[in-house]
Amino acid sequence: MKITSRVGLIIIVVVVVAALVGLYTAVYRPQVADRADLTDRLDRAEVLRSQLAGTKSDLEGQLAQAQSSLNSTQTKFPAAIESIEYGEYIFELVEKCNLQLASLSFPKPAARTVGSVTYSVVSLSLPVTGSLENIFKFIDMIKTDPHFTSTQVNSVNLAVGGGSATIAVDIYGYAR
Repeated sequence: MKITSRVGLIIIVVVVVAALVGLYTAVYRPQVADRADLTDRLDRAEVLRSQLAGTKSDLEGQLAQAQSSLNSTQTKFPAAIESIEYGEYIFELVEKCNLQLASLSFPKPAARTVGSVTYSVVSLSLPVTGSLENIFKFIDMIKTDPHFTSTQVNSVNLAVGGGSATIAVDIYGYAR
């Protein structure tokens, strides 16, 4: 059987059309789908980028505010606990409150970690005698005096008959 030129031309056209359909199906159509997916992902990334830019500026503002708060809080803590200064001031408060201080000795500061911050802490025992009113006045002065912003009153042991107390305090220092 001999193939005529017309049949040969039809076969060639059918083969070319089939090759083009196969090429379209195998190559172009997946690329169109990938392009649509990439365009969608790019649009979502652009939206996310604009949101993150706003979040970044908010976080930078919060960081600046937190740093400012940290700096102002750190200034409330003495860099070093100078026993002479605190000792003199404790004696002044005792005198202002009409109390007598039996003894005062400053141990070496010890390191104490609270959270992730390490403080230098001096623990004092203040045995005082005087009226209960004056003892409470003295405790209040330690709690509210600007010299003692980094001081914590741990306990107060009052004598049964009144007139004397032992006050345990911790003075915190923070080296900057």
